[in-house]
Amino acid sequence: MLPFLFFIPSLSTALPYIVSFVLFLLFFEQISYLIKKRQAPGPSLVFPFLGNAISLVREPAKFWDAQSALSSGFGFSVNYIIGRFIVFIQDTELSHHVFANVRPDAFMLVGHPFGKKLFGEHNLIYMFGQDHKDLRHRIAPNFTPRALSTYSELQQMIILKHLKKWETMAKENPNEPISLRLLARDMNLETSQTVMAGPYLTPEAREKFKFDYNLFNVGTMKLPIDLPGFAFRNARLAVDRLAQTLAGCTAQSKTRMANNEEPTCLVDFWMQETVREISTAKEAGAPTPPYTSDAEIGGYLFDFLFAAQDASTSSLLWAVALLDSHPDVLSRVREEVTSIWSPESNNLITAEQVRAMKYTQTVAREVIRYRTPATLVPHVAVKDFPLTESYTIPKGTIVFPSVYESSFQGFIEAEQFDPDRFSEVRREDQLFKRNFLAFGAGAHQCVGQRYALNHLVLFIAMFSTLLDFKRHRTDGCDDIVYNPTISPKDGCTVFLSRRCTQFPNF
Repeated sequence: MLPFLFFIPSLSTALPYIVSFVLFLLFFEQISYLIKKRQAPGPSLVFPFLGNAISLVREPAKFWDAQSALSSGFGFSVNYIIGRFIVFIQDTELSHHVFANVRPDAFMLVGHPFGKKLFGEHNLIYMFGQDHKDLRHRIAPNFTPRALSTYSELQQMIILKHLKKWETMAKENPNEPISLRLLARDMNLETSQTVMAGPYLTPEAREKFKFDYNLFNVGTMKLPIDLPGFAFRNARLAVDRLAQTLAGCTAQSKTRMANNEEPTCLVDFWMQETVREISTAKEAGAPTPPYTSDAEIGGYLFDFLFAAQDASTSSLLWAVALLDSHPDVLSRVREEVTSIWSPESNNLITAEQVRAMKYTQTVAREVIRYRTPATLVPHVAVKDFPLTESYTIPKGTIVFPSVYESSFQGFIEAEQFDPDRFSEVRREDQLFKRNFLAFGAGAHQCVGQRYALNHLVLFIAMFSTLLDFKRHRTDGCDDIVYNPTISPKDGCTVFLSRRCTQFPNF
């Protein structure tokens, strides 16, 4: 009993010091925030440690809208999230200032506020300078016209397979609308898996892949608590498993390409040159070339899949929503597509036919401008950086250039959905090129943007031609939600029926 009795007065004696220490930490945290904030617009007081993280996780659209409103005078605003000072950038030129300074003494692109912990060290977005240039040079063969043509065939076959499935679901319950968000996500996941890794993923591996990718998606929207049982930890472990699976696909591809077999997917086009480079180095007695191990390439393949998957899902959903709300645009798309390609021909849409679909391409570009899928491009300030003449971003700050906000700057009547702005007559894509930042800018501009645009054009052409659809409209159905890219609040819920006399037989 004596030790216990001795502990009671000791605790009561220490309690005022503990309280004082905690109060000092809270005071120090507030002062530190205010020193970093200075004259910048943003909340004057922030909740200890968490800052405004809870409102960000609960209602991300509302949180970023508030940041945008605060930014209207300065072009940027500040806030505080889980012990990290953040800067939100609304102004296009300030965003370009960040994109142009991704280097060891300025900014590091991170892709997610806690991206390095979530994605792992393998991610190519963390690379700088010559190493980054060399890796992008190795990636270039993945997006040649020949490679894109191969992917187009795979894309169309998978799109058709899923459109048939959607039509069957709708026919079974004609009075019940169906939500396309998860359906489009599954279609895109199968498309990404097939285009990236082709024949190397077994049906069993694809199911595991789908499960792990869902864990990853959920984790990107949760608080970064890296402890067992929490969504963030599950997401981080899922990324490791996904990268390992893709590393196995890389090893199989190397074997096929070493035997001079025909490439059937992205990793094959990549490994064609890689196996030659490895062989040449081996014959010369030189070390294995950098960025050629199975584990490294598996990690980079995950980066590609992540970039292709969620952004495309967002664009497909908004394409359906916007075509439904703009019947004149839908009518012009259908007229153009049917003048170029007929489902009854049972032929795939060729690359030449895609290029001939001029108006459909403008629709795709306007969908991406009007509802930019990945609205923010997070960076970390490696050192103090002068953003403007009067404000310097402190070292360690997470900086969020908003490419979504840029899409509504400069363009004529930017709040209107108007595909003709990208026509050869108006050419707003050239006049306001600096404001079209959906694919980024600078050294880290998206290397797969042609693939992404092709996918959206093919989907719009096939969906609008093969199916009739009508949106099930409810209050707020078009409100923006984050999943983690943006999508309509209702998941794009529609009634579907077959439009063509028969589906193509590819």
